[in-house]
Amino acid sequence: MSLTVCLAPANTIGYPQGGGHLWVYLNWALALRAAGCQVLWLEGVDGDAGEATVARRRRWRGRDVRECVAALKAHLGSYGFTDALALYSIDGQELPSDLAASGLDLEAAARADLLLNLTHALPAHVVRRFRRAAFVDTDPGLLQVWMATGDICVPPHDVYFTIGETVGTSEARVPDCGLRWHYTPPPVFLPAWPPTKPERGAPYTTVTHWWGGTFEFRGMKFSNEKGAAFLEYAELPSKTTAALELAVCLGEHYEEWRARLEPRGWRIREGWDVSGTAEQYHAYIRRSRGEFSCAKPCYVQFANAWVSDRTICYLASGKPAVVQHTGPSRFLPDAAGMFRFRSMEEAARALTAVEADYERHCQLARALAEEFFDGRHVVTRVLERALP
Repeated sequence: MSLTVCLAPANTIGYPQGGGHLWVYLNWALALRAAGCQVLWLEGVDGDAGEATVARRRRWRGRDVRECVAALKAHLGSYGFTDALALYSIDGQELPSDLAASGLDLEAAARADLLLNLTHALPAHVVRRFRRAAFVDTDPGLLQVWMATGDICVPPHDVYFTIGETVGTSEARVPDCGLRWHYTPPPVFLPAWPPTKPERGAPYTTVTHWWGGTFEFRGMKFSNEKGAAFLEYAELPSKTTAALELAVCLGEHYEEWRARLEPRGWRIREGWDVSGTAEQYHAYIRRSRGEFSCAKPCYVQFANAWVSDRTICYLASGKPAVVQHTGPSRFLPDAAGMFRFRSMEEAARALTAVEADYERHCQLARALAEEFFDGRHVVTRVLERALP
């Protein structure tokens, strides 16, 4: 198809050390290009209200904005998107001339056939510039709660997608906010994630952030803290022979959590050491034996049948995934390449089952990715629904 799609990610420009974060959107971009689309990559930076503010605005979210732009352009260039970057001003002010020269401008980006928006933070004045706009919800349940409480206001789009199977259905435990939500699986670009054998002695791994806070909604308390979910399974290493490793972005708290969890049998890595670039993240997953991961407690409470963009990279690489159950699914298996556990006992049994027939579950993992998460098929279906 001969289409230009403008992809709006969630602040990859301000998170240059987030290799896993970048891969969320690289999988979309690579799949769109493979489907025949020209891809633009739209990022927001602060504008410049005048010469007196240049020095203040030069530092953006604690980093030099020009360094962030240069780093992102280099990352995109590694995947063939050298000239894809487009910049807009978050506050509507004119961008400094040298910064504006770093990429396309909003006027050029808005000529695209479709805005594919994966961030709730994209300003309304930007969305309105596009002839056709599709929103993709990547935080199912959380987003709808935040919209219902007024904490987030998503500008009007022509069509709305979600990676939560139950969102917008009669099974949903969150409001639909008056919108019609269309389910889409998250995509993985299969050619970038070919099956590979793990290194000798490789552990089951995951890459994660630890904190997220709690909130109340309609009289119920919800937790967005993945660390709390993992702590419920702190004794798991004593119940399995499989090696388990957590790569957690802990920063100054690294030694504290290493001292707390390593005596219980976990291997602890600093998350940014293994995922600081897209290439490091890619290599870490492909060296692993499989994935073991918990979900945010609220995702379990929402029963949204969410599956992580990270997990599908493991599956595509032929790595079995043992992950926490997030609700009934029309297609996600509970014990075939992907194991979805609800308790400590189920998690331990799943790891035992994978180890007992490892090669078969590697093949089933890849087959699952091919059947349901193949990026080219996913984006083709999204485009068919998004474009009349």
